[in-house]
Amino acid sequence: MDTTYSKAVALAVPVFLSLIVLEVIADRARGTRYYHLADGINSLSCGVVSTGMRVFFGFFGLFTYEWVFEHWAPIHLPAKHWSTWIFAFVFYDLCYYWNHRWGHTVSLFWAAHVVHHQSEEFNLTTALRQSGTDAFLSWIFYLPLALCGVPMGVMLMVGVIQLFYQFWPHTQMIGRLGFLDRWIQTPSNHRVHHAQNGIYLDKNYVGVFLIWDHLFGSFQEELDEEPCIYGIRGQLKSWNPVWANLHYYVAMAKDSWHARSWADKLRVWFGRPGWRPADVATRFPKPPYDPHVDFVRFDPPRNALLSAYGLVQFLLLIAINSHFLALLPEQTAALNVAYFLYVLGTLVCLGGVLENRRGFVIAEAARLITTALVVLTTRAWFGGVRDARVVIPLLAFQFLSLAWLWLAVRSRPRPLATIAVA
Repeated sequence: MDTTYSKAVALAVPVFLSLIVLEVIADRARGTRYYHLADGINSLSCGVVSTGMRVFFGFFGLFTYEWVFEHWAPIHLPAKHWSTWIFAFVFYDLCYYWNHRWGHTVSLFWAAHVVHHQSEEFNLTTALRQSGTDAFLSWIFYLPLALCGVPMGVMLMVGVIQLFYQFWPHTQMIGRLGFLDRWIQTPSNHRVHHAQNGIYLDKNYVGVFLIWDHLFGSFQEELDEEPCIYGIRGQLKSWNPVWANLHYYVAMAKDSWHARSWADKLRVWFGRPGWRPADVATRFPKPPYDPHVDFVRFDPPRNALLSAYGLVQFLLLIAINSHFLALLPEQTAALNVAYFLYVLGTLVCLGGVLENRRGFVIAEAARLITTALVVLTTRAWFGGVRDARVVIPLLAFQFLSLAWLWLAVRSRPRPLATIAVA
């Protein structure tokens, strides 16, 4: 397991959440309305899923990197020398550029990266909306660092620094920054990257240094006459973080299955995102893209009590996820998997609750009852916690939550939607 990454995330999360709270306060004070509750929770939920998946499956890349470093690197750079760190940071940023560019230009890689672009809002929660499947392939792009002799510890640290740097450009609160907009990743440049406008599409891939976009012809400045339209072409229309990670793979699998040509079956996965075999497009047509029709915020029937319920439950889950990350080195692999599956199941249930879907509300009630029964029976929580000061409040919270959920459903202003396959 990649416990180095989990420790870094555990340290950074309080800082990130504090900055998000400050941006929310500024958003409300200015009346800009850059935040919507369900969207923000969904973005953070995707971040939780991403962290867990990287913890469990990041070893693929780490093992390969170390093997290449030990067997193929002609030299091993000294980890304690400052020049190694400078070289590693700059080179890592170049590798990230191509990882990111392929994430927009090759369907298989876009299927992982699309999660980060699904939100139709652009705020600091969007920065934490990361892919859960990225850990399976993204490490390929960083093997050149191993070939150049960059020690794995150095690579991991500069990667974390570069990743955390990318948090602050995800905001609309900061305008143009003059000459900085020409040299480094800034909010203005990254707003362009997240826009689905034709002129902005697939531009500004860098993590830090804008020289890569200038060098490889992918730079586009933000234009006053062309306001950014955020999101993807073809709305997700779901607050389910698992579906957010899988929907594009499912779409590609369907097109590949229905394609008559074997070449087309493969091209679905390795062609440009959005490409479909002609025979599939004819038999299973999709409406043409129109930004004025497509850009409609997913807004299920509103229920204030359910929305407040979702917020409170998610805040508790953030604490639970932090506890999960802290326990990783101490628990057995089986218990770590069980704890993560509990977190994952809770996120799926909360997403369905925020969508006002009857089946997921029932599933959430079942989750609360099951949690209460397990805690009542074992008088313990994950990590061997048997302290009554923890267990009793946790047990009481499940029953209070069940009552809250029941009242929210009873007071709903409109009938709950039935479950539909996205």
